[in-house]
Amino acid sequence: MEPRFARTKQKPDVAAVLRKSWYRLRLSVRHPSRAATWDAIVLTAASPEQAQLYHWQLHRAKRMGRIAPSTVTLAVPDPLGQRIGSGAATLHAIHALALHYRKLRDPNSQVERSGDGEVEDDDLVEMVSYIAKRHILLLHAGGDSKRVPWANPMGKVFLPLPYLAADDPDGPVPLLFDHILAIASCARQAFKNEGGMFTMTGDVLPCFDASNMVLPEDTSCIITVPITLDIASNHGVIVASKSGNVENNVNLVDNLLQKPSVEELVKHNAILDDGRALLDTGLIAVRGKGWEELVTLACSCQPMISELLKTKKEMSLYEDLVAAWVPAKHDWLRLRPSGEELVSRLGKQKMYSYCAYDLSFLHFGTSSEVLDHLSGAGSGLVSRRHLCSIPATTLSDIAASAVILASKIAPAVSIGEDSLIYDSTISSGIQIGSLSIVVGINVPDISGNAAENPFRFILPDRHCLWEVPLVGCTGKVIVYCGLHDNPKISLSKDGTFCGKPWRKVLYDLGIEENDLWSSTGNQEKCLWNAKIFPILSYFEMLSVATWFMGLSDKKSEELLFLWRSSSRVSLEELHRSIDFSKMCTGSINHQADLAAAVAKSCINYGMLGCNLYRLCEEILQMENVGVKICNDFLDLCPTLLEQNSMILPKSRAYQVQVDLLRACSNETAACKLENKVWAAVADETASAVKYGFKEHLSDAPINIPPPACKNNDFNGSVDDSFNPRRVKVELPVRVDFVGGWSDTPPWSLERAGCVLNMAISLEGSLPIGTIIETTKATGVFVSDDAGNELHIGDLTSIATPFDHSDPFRLVKSALLVTGIIHENVLASVGLKITTWAHVPRGSGLGTSSILAAAVVKALLQITDGDESNENVARLVLVLEQLMGTGGGWQDQIGGLYPGIKFTASFPGIPLRLQVIPLLASPPLVSELQQRLLVVFTGQVRLAHQVLQKVVIRYLRRDNLLVSSIKRLAELAKIGREALMNSDIDDLGDIMLEAWRLHQELDPYCSNEFVDRLFEFAHPYCSGYKLVGAGGGGFALLLAKDAEHAKKLTHLLEKDSNFDVKVYNWNISLDK
Repeated sequence: MEPRFARTKQKPDVAAVLRKSWYRLRLSVRHPSRAATWDAIVLTAASPEQAQLYHWQLHRAKRMGRIAPSTVTLAVPDPLGQRIGSGAATLHAIHALALHYRKLRDPNSQVERSGDGEVEDDDLVEMVSYIAKRHILLLHAGGDSKRVPWANPMGKVFLPLPYLAADDPDGPVPLLFDHILAIASCARQAFKNEGGMFTMTGDVLPCFDASNMVLPEDTSCIITVPITLDIASNHGVIVASKSGNVENNVNLVDNLLQKPSVEELVKHNAILDDGRALLDTGLIAVRGKGWEELVTLACSCQPMISELLKTKKEMSLYEDLVAAWVPAKHDWLRLRPSGEELVSRLGKQKMYSYCAYDLSFLHFGTSSEVLDHLSGAGSGLVSRRHLCSIPATTLSDIAASAVILASKIAPAVSIGEDSLIYDSTISSGIQIGSLSIVVGINVPDISGNAAENPFRFILPDRHCLWEVPLVGCTGKVIVYCGLHDNPKISLSKDGTFCGKPWRKVLYDLGIEENDLWSSTGNQEKCLWNAKIFPILSYFEMLSVATWFMGLSDKKSEELLFLWRSSSRVSLEELHRSIDFSKMCTGSINHQADLAAAVAKSCINYGMLGCNLYRLCEEILQMENVGVKICNDFLDLCPTLLEQNSMILPKSRAYQVQVDLLRACSNETAACKLENKVWAAVADETASAVKYGFKEHLSDAPINIPPPACKNNDFNGSVDDSFNPRRVKVELPVRVDFVGGWSDTPPWSLERAGCVLNMAISLEGSLPIGTIIETTKATGVFVSDDAGNELHIGDLTSIATPFDHSDPFRLVKSALLVTGIIHENVLASVGLKITTWAHVPRGSGLGTSSILAAAVVKALLQITDGDESNENVARLVLVLEQLMGTGGGWQDQIGGLYPGIKFTASFPGIPLRLQVIPLLASPPLVSELQQRLLVVFTGQVRLAHQVLQKVVIRYLRRDNLLVSSIKRLAELAKIGREALMNSDIDDLGDIMLEAWRLHQELDPYCSNEFVDRLFEFAHPYCSGYKLVGAGGGGFALLLAKDAEHAKKLTHLLEKDSNFDVKVYNWNISLDK
């Protein structure tokens, strides 16, 4: 039997976890019917003012697509701004949400309360019933951030964390909050349809795949992770029962320990078989009946909270509230504030633990921890330059490892290694040391006024510097401390300021204790309550800061007098006096101004490589001037197109103008210009694929001579008798493993593409084909397998553009591109063309392009033309442009070339293709045919709609789309190696990642039915995906082995919930 909680101590792949979580978050926002999102997101706040800031941040998150429009967002301050503890804050937040929901449902209602503050019984029942069905994310963010004081103004949960920021370089700086939302979006999946609440803390990023959580129904569950005993001794520890669901990592909680010694861990049997203990991560899920009981308590919690306020006591979530679900803690809890009521109201339920072995616990509890997460093991995730303006390396000294986010850096500035600069403007003459943090600093530029004595300011190594706007103060207060200073440690316990012991600071600067702390009261003398920071002019404040840091060259007596005579504030007072409105407005304007500078440079000096659509979203946040700036950019566009007409694709230039017009609210002009965008895409594609062909091939024939008396048999000989000819071409369909979209214009016209696909027969035959016969009667007779028929007597009527409803536009286009009409081949004979495609409509198997290839190949055969696959493939590219269907090259390549092949395209004029057949061994072919299920989902594909969305995003230079398609092309190369090494399981992993990337490109490439199908197949499969562009059609299910394939086939065929068909197939190896 496996030892209790024994698992391999593998280091989690944080990048992979975050990317999957972000994918899930974006999917839940863009397509919530496929990926359920939270009904409400609630943040706790320390004060009404902080709650106002959090409301602004929640609005920002919605605007940026981090939170679904349908999700209710709420920031709930502690009542009267008094601390009541995380447990009481949880109940208070649920109660506030209930009142908010009631108001949303009935805006005119007044919630009646009884005399003691409780909601009346009838109203309570209704509120509980409604809330109990909702899915709530609760984030505790109401702390005062004493250990990360520079994050105090913004709230620690909103500190910058540029993980994966390089994936979207034109987007805003990612925050810790954004990453928490991503992890939480996966947690929502674990709740399924049962109502409940997921509680997280605002200073921890728990990196794990939360969608894998197994949450017991109708109760609470705390998420744990094994940790070493030295860490356990400083945190909460969960004692889990020895019995439990080992497979699902779920166990009953026997006890809760707070900062236990090794002896206590041993005594309570808390040490696991591998010598570790289970950490209380602060992640708590409550579902079903347990959630309903918690809501019932919360909706009647006001008397309990009033008592806490009256007695100035607190109720902890992690000690008190959670203890109500653990019987071993009941006796202890009854002695705590409101403990009897907690046991009575919640004690019937039990708490379980879910052990997340792959969880990486990133704590942001101190300033040094923040820098560690930016420069330590996770540094590979970090974008070190994001939305910033930085001078040339010859004009500044900025360390490569410094992280500069949303900031303007002037020339003659020095920034040391591993420092963080955020939301700041740093003027010339500033030197910032290593391992330092600068936030919200806006140093005025006085370089032009002080050429002889330029201003200099030095921030030493391991220091923090930030600005805070105060209520009732016109300017800002400059605040600073040492990186490792703990504001909570008192002078008597060797507390520090600017990295030096307090007593040394006082002695060196001649400061008395009563200058900093009041002699009355019992408060400990520490940095938190020291009245240090003067309210002076900007440069006087910087001079005093330099003095405190021990770097001033001015006389100490002058600065001491200046400091003593000034009005001063402490960190504690700052916390209560921040002007959040001014801070938000300043940050908005600063970042919008940066976005405008980036956009202007992109237009003036670049090749429109930035995502101007995204930048304009930020620019428009500037009140009054945002639209004017976008209008100014619009005026620059004609000059840009004129100057770069030889190298800048018109499609890109037009799309930029469309986006700017929309930013300026000129929707009519934008819609009109969109037609030029698509026309430009078609022209650019035609230029690349038509190169080398005769100019007239795609044009309508102007004049065809009347029939001659003698017959032409297509090979140049003429005789008096008619010699009939007949050609039959049958082709397989293609299934693509990975790489699709990299073959599609305009991507393939500008960047390399790679596709791995395979030609297959269905039900023992090649499903696509045509028969072409010569006839004595002139003209062309066409019929298809749908019963459509057409006789074209006047060949000059074949002309572009074709009606999209014309069932024969494919054949007409083939007649044009093969040149048969223009070369008068049909002057004295006719053709009878019959086509078929024995596959379901909207299959995603490349049917249209492969049928076009069959018709083109047959026409060339019957006229003794060049029927080589290379020539046919290029002609089909031209044909698709005539038809107006767009699309790439992979479909015809997949059908024309046998077996499995890796195909690469190289942009240029002409577009070049390289087809590399994979010489698959018989065992590989056999295993693939046994394990791979080709299943028709019955869902209708709408590939053209998907194509339009993806092309527009590419033309906007949407960086997430660009990186996704790059990765698809890279995966095609990896997949080729996997197949050549017979690593079919690796191919399954590649298919899964490819499917995720396809949904990243457009969430509507799948639907709820397909999601259910894949969820059903998941236990039996190594990988799965829809073929082609998705949206329906055929699916590939790669089973774990032949037995799983047989079982899955049997289950699908008998399950009435899935009206699907599993096709018999074979790799088509014959040409």
